[in-house]
Amino acid sequence: MKVEQNIHIGTSGWSYKHWKGIFYPADVKPAEYLTFYARHFPVSEINNSFYKLPTSETVAKWVGSVPDGFLFCPKMSRYLSHLKKLHDPQEPLERFFGVFGEFKKHLGPVLVQLPATSRFNADVAVPFYEEANLYRGVRFALEVRHPSWFSEESVGLMRKHGFTLVFTHAENFPYHEEVTTQDIYLRFHGPTSLYSSPYPDDILDDYAEKFTAWADAGHHIWAFFNNDAGGHALANARRLQELVDMKIQEAVS
Repeated sequence: MKVEQNIHIGTSGWSYKHWKGIFYPADVKPAEYLTFYARHFPVSEINNSFYKLPTSETVAKWVGSVPDGFLFCPKMSRYLSHLKKLHDPQEPLERFFGVFGEFKKHLGPVLVQLPATSRFNADVAVPFYEEANLYRGVRFALEVRHPSWFSEESVGLMRKHGFTLVFTHAENFPYHEEVTTQDIYLRFHGPTSLYSSPYPDDILDDYAEKFTAWADAGHHIWAFFNNDAGGHALANARRLQELVDMKIQEAVS
């Protein structure tokens, strides 16, 4: 597989009203946003599944709105991640995959985002990992907000159970870069002001260099910009893709 096919760059969702006029033309209706978005990006996170699970019919409509090869990375319901804090995962996982399970071939890694108050506890993490591993063919990416998850024991368990540690880029969130699976998953929340600051070219260029090296080593990279205010996510995702393309071209020329 070519290096560029291993690198997936997009934004954390597509349904932002404030992107109208910035990205979406005035004559494009909200119901058509995803189709328009998919002409410019090959992948998107699904953020609203964190707040409320969509119906299977809605997911089917999304899948029917994009070209073959477009992939979605849905975010696990906050009921499991924030309210239950990974305890008793069987029912929340069943409900989530009751919606997304039949669309498995259209999915990248499923994102599980934990709150900053959730500390690593092996007695909680292991049963969650084991229950999640029952869903064959599904990959998971875990975004943590507490540094206790970066311990040797924690990272070792992620590797053992095939969970990808998300590299979270934001001023107020802990950043730890350690590869735990074939997937490498990054979320860019804004370098200074959370969700509302753009990334400068020097930072994006550094990541373009890393992406091409990781992809060349056989990893699959998933990168999403969550700094949606002002359309920064769109501009940064496009610029990062340009820089990646330049690195690839330089390597083969």
